Amino acid sequence: MMEALNLSKKFGDVTAVNDVSLKIQDQQVFGLVGTNGAGKSTFLRMACGVLQPDEGSVCIDGRPVYDNPSVKQDIFFIPNDFYYFPNSTPDQMAAYFQQVYPSFDRTRFQELLSLIRLGNSRKIASFSKGMKKQLAIILGLCSKTKYLLCDETFDGLDPVMRQVIKSLFAQEMEDRGLTPLLTSHNLREIEDICDHVGLLHEGGVLLSEDMDDMKVRIQKVQCVFRSLQDEEAATQGLEVLTLERRGRLVTMTIKGTRQEIENYFRGIQTVFFEVLPLTLEEIFICETEAVGYDIRKFILA
Repeated sequence: MMEALNLSKKFGDVTAVNDVSLKIQDQQVFGLVGTNGAGKSTFLRMACGVLQPDEGSVCIDGRPVYDNPSVKQDIFFIPNDFYYFPNSTPDQMAAYFQQVYPSFDRTRFQELLSLIRLGNSRKIASFSKGMKKQLAIILGLCSKTKYLLCDETFDGLDPVMRQVIKSLFAQEMEDRGLTPLLTSHNLREIEDICDHVGLLHEGGVLLSEDMDDMKVRIQKVQCVFRSLQDEEAATQGLEVLTLERRGRLVTMTIKGTRQEIENYFRGIQTVFFEVLPLTLEEIFICETEAVGYDIRKFILA
């Protein structure tokens, strides 16, 4: 398990990360979301030992990461501006990382290059942004580290390649217990892959919770009431977090389990009702508004 405890980092007068504590469980996909400037990249750089925290620490199984080469062997970090040697080819970069990570799998590397049709002898400088991101992820996967930290994971990738990368993550998790830690400013990009999600805002953690737990506690209901009086009477018995009305169609997010909400609506007067799946964005809107934040101001849809 990777654990960050009371992690803080300043750059001059700017506090990039402020007293952040997170636990990243093994063999789960942890998604760290937030706008640009929320502290995601700084957190990753401290998590992999590139930056020294001003306060707090990051440990893997109780071993500190910073200034500890043996622990860093378990981590591959893919920054958004991944560095490639000038005039290098994918084959040359693989040879370099094979020296850094003794378990680097060259056979697997060639298989994945062929899968996504990246030539192993073509100059990386001629690659598009998306192709460079694909290569960085392949290098990370083939290094066979326990943790893969990837900043703005799907930035520059087309929809098909995003699905390919997600499938590769799932395969590596099943085959060898990989633990990906992925960041994004876009909730929709990662909600279908993450087991656990943390939300950063202005350097601090607003939420850190399992996706399944969040979805169990909050339900989205669309319904039509016979009258405004029926609507008012119905909502008196519910913990309504948000309510939107379009004509006679009422859409609500409500605290409670699916079974509780369905039982409640079966016992009141409605023309119809249905319980719908919630998106990650809708869950965070509900959760953060409950603690006084208007998430619409700082989460990009």
